[in-house]
Parts: sequence; structure tokens; C-alpha cells
Amino acid sequence: MGTAVGGGRAVPRYVQIADEIVQQIRAGVLKPGDMVPSESELVERYGVSGGTIRKAMVEVRASGLVDTRHGKGSMVKDRPPVRLRSSDRFRASHRRAGKAAYLAESAQSGATAKVSVLYIGPMEAPEEIADRLGVPAGTQVLARRRLYFRNGVPVETACSYLPWDVVKDIPELFAENPGPGGIYARLEDDGHTFAEFVETLQARPASKAEASELALSPGAPVVHLVRNAVTEAGRVVEVCDTLMAADQFVFEYRIPATD
Repeated sequence: MGTAVGGGRAVPRYVQIADEIVQQIRAGVLKPGDMVPSESELVERYGVSGGTIRKAMVEVRASGLVDTRHGKGSMVKDRPPVRLRSSDRFRASHRRAGKAAYLAESAQSGATAKVSVLYIGPMEAPEEIADRLGVPAGTQVLARRRLYFRNGVPVETACSYLPWDVVKDIPELFAENPGPGGIYARLEDDGHTFAEFVETLQARPASKAEASELALSPGAPVVHLVRNAVTEAGRVVEVCDTLMAADQFVFEYRIPATD
């Protein structure tokens, strides 16, 4: 029997099976690090064909709760999401307390955070970045590329692009560790007071290279976030191009309902 009827609608059997596996993971029956039963085991358990089980596992993988490796099966991830609070993570009080945004949000979730610096140095601004910074494409900017870890697992890559005329006299921005509060604190120390941060987000599948860097299954969902840091003078002094493992983050925004 391929479907069940509930509420007047036929529910495919593979969806039922996927839902049951997902619920077992969320309830802790299948714990982080456990292997999901093999295809042959699931065929025997549910009395369905291998094709039905393969379709069910497509749905399970889409939940972001398992990591699948070719020839090794699917393992339950130990990757509970971080909650991002956009109204909190860039608060000046965090910078005054010496906390950069990623460390502040990780601390709120009780996670252990680590940042690995991949590159710091001059770069020609790509067209989209140059447009956001208000400079011609190819203009020299400072690039700072990082890989972020949560509880030892890579969850995010980010590259900050900063105008050369802004950073050339701030030596801390050329160091791996720019000091307490991160690069935004150093920019504010130099007189660049922030008025707002403007973010755009797009969800899409990861490329092969992106999936490898973030230890994701091929084609796993990611969130591409680009942020402009805007000063009170109206200048964009940083553009941060970020790629995030979608299963690691929950976005929470506070939107004023009045003028």
C-alpha cells in the first residue's frame, strides 16, 4: 500500500516513513552520532521497496538533521541551530564589552565558538562589492576572510571588504585578532560611528566547494547573507559576504510597527 489517507488527502508512504525517522531524531530515539538504519533494514522494517526508502531518505536529508556520505550511510548530526537575533548581535554594548557579533551570539546559545582566519590582505573589489562600497570595480580594498566553527564544526564563512582609505591607518585591521569587540569596535575607535547594518539574504543549495568547506552533504541548503555596515555619515565602511549552513541558524528579526 503506497499511501495513507488523512484529512481527505493521500499521504505518500515515503513521506510517512520520512516523518517517522525525523521524529525519532527530534525525540532522541536516534541520537547525534547514531547511524540511520540502512536501506535494507528500513525495507524490512516498513515492508516497502528500496525505491520508497530512497525517496524517504531524500526527505530526511532535506530536514538538515542527518549528514550523508557516499558508501557510508546517514548519520544524525550534532548541530543544534544557533539563534541569531539581529536586534542584539550588533549592539554597541557588545562591542564595549569586547564581544564581536559571532562570539556574542554563540555565547547566548551556550556554544563554544572559534574563528579561523584564512586571508587578510589587499584585493581588487568584485563588482557587486565595489557597488555597495561606492567605489569603482577593481579598486583596492582590504579583505578579511574567516571560517567560523561552533562546537568544533564549521558553520559559516565570511569575507569582509573594507575601503583602503578607511583601513590604511588602522593597523589592528590587518592583524588576525583585531582586538576586543572585533573590527567594528576598531572602526568606531577611529571615529566611524555606526548608524545601521543592512542585510540581504538568499537561500540556495551549496556548491561542491562550499559543501566541502562547511562539511555539508552535497547540495545542502545554505544562506547567503550580505551586510552593509553604514556610518552616521552615510558611508558604507564594510561589506561582509557570508555563507551559512542553513541548518545551523534561526533568524529572528525585530521590526518596528511604527514610524
